[in-house]
Amino acid sequence: MNNTLQNRITFTSLIKYTLPTVIMMICFSLYTIIDGVFISRFVGANALSASNIVYPIIFLVLGVGTMFATGGSAIVAKKLGENKIDEARENFTLITIGALLVGMIIEIITIIFMRKIIYLLGSTDVLYFYCKEYLLYMILFTPFIILKFFFDYFLVTAGAAKLGLFSGLLGGIVNIVLDYVFIVTMNMGIRGAALATCIGYAVPSFIGIYYFLNKKHTIHFVKPKLTLDVIANSCSNGYSEMITQISNCVTTFVYNIVLIKLLGEDGVASISIILYLQLLLNSAYMGFISGVQPRISFNYGSRDSEQLKNIIKYSLMIICIFALFTFTLSRQNANILIGIFTSKENSLFGITHNAFMIFSFGFLFNGINIFTSGMFTAFSNGKVSAIISSLRTFIFFIIGILIFPNLFGVNGVWMVVPFAEIVTLIISAIYIYKYRKEYMYENIFAKKSLNDEVA
Repeated sequence: MNNTLQNRITFTSLIKYTLPTVIMMICFSLYTIIDGVFISRFVGANALSASNIVYPIIFLVLGVGTMFATGGSAIVAKKLGENKIDEARENFTLITIGALLVGMIIEIITIIFMRKIIYLLGSTDVLYFYCKEYLLYMILFTPFIILKFFFDYFLVTAGAAKLGLFSGLLGGIVNIVLDYVFIVTMNMGIRGAALATCIGYAVPSFIGIYYFLNKKHTIHFVKPKLTLDVIANSCSNGYSEMITQISNCVTTFVYNIVLIKLLGEDGVASISIILYLQLLLNSAYMGFISGVQPRISFNYGSRDSEQLKNIIKYSLMIICIFALFTFTLSRQNANILIGIFTSKENSLFGITHNAFMIFSFGFLFNGINIFTSGMFTAFSNGKVSAIISSLRTFIFFIIGILIFPNLFGVNGVWMVVPFAEIVTLIISAIYIYKYRKEYMYENIFAKKSLNDEVA
């Protein structure tokens, strides 16, 4: 078997191996943001608010794809590390089918109960039409949304991260071009944005299908064996990522409800912009984790403690450096980032700028939390991964939203995420220390031998 997961890890090689997935996720976030820019500039603030209101359903679909992808790729990579190649292929095929079936169930339920769901998510009568237009088109493309994220992870596991980068870039370019064609040229409004996004998802999905149908590749589709334990283990191992997406549904809903009371539709538009910027600045972490996870799982399966130590040590170093970089850069360029969505003369600009300057403190801490959750998923410890994810994206968020707005008004709303990230960081550090021996990465910052010098 020829797979890059077997290669030795240094500081620079880890950057090299993860760079394609980092670029891929940044590009994904960029063309998602460009969607928001087109909606805000050419359709209006109400349309931007509407897309944010219905996005919890899209988060749920993304959660299904990410749950099966992260949980399943850890299982498949571990099997590859144990040299169980045929079993890895059968598991991969079965997990793909399972992800699509669950996604289709969500799609059918959403279509049947769409009106009730939209109002339940907090839509007003003014925003309902925009919400329905956006959600209907997005939900019809559920299989492609799931497969896009699913293949992002498994192309890394298969040693084809560069193909994932290419397909992601191509899908992004298609999305941006179609945004202009559908929204500006054809005046299709918010449904044009949704359609452009979905076609952008479909492009890498078809590329992934073509790749995994090729029998020459290490991982490819085969006739699966119906092993319910594999599906259950994928879900239990990857459900921390599902929890993250469900928590995003809840927190977005709560944000919308609280802010529409405090600031009206401008409040919802403001948090929409903030969440777009958060997606951009977090995307590098998500790309890095998706590139690292298969390597952790592979070397855990092969019981290579030296490799595990290097991967985790270098990962923590890279994330800390990048956290300082993103925090500093985002605050220095806040005016430019927010100005992409709205002009300085608009009252929305002032609301969003104030919010971002408070919200951005979370960027100092969330990278370690995201990595720690992903690391334990790679070790097939879904329980710890889920605890960390649920703390940072749900439990501490809810505690904060109940306390801070009462104490500090609308500024308290923006303090909630930094509070949740800081407290979760303490929990992450405890778990990293607790499991250091079980997962063979103790003494990760011990003095290196000459063989471990950075390349």
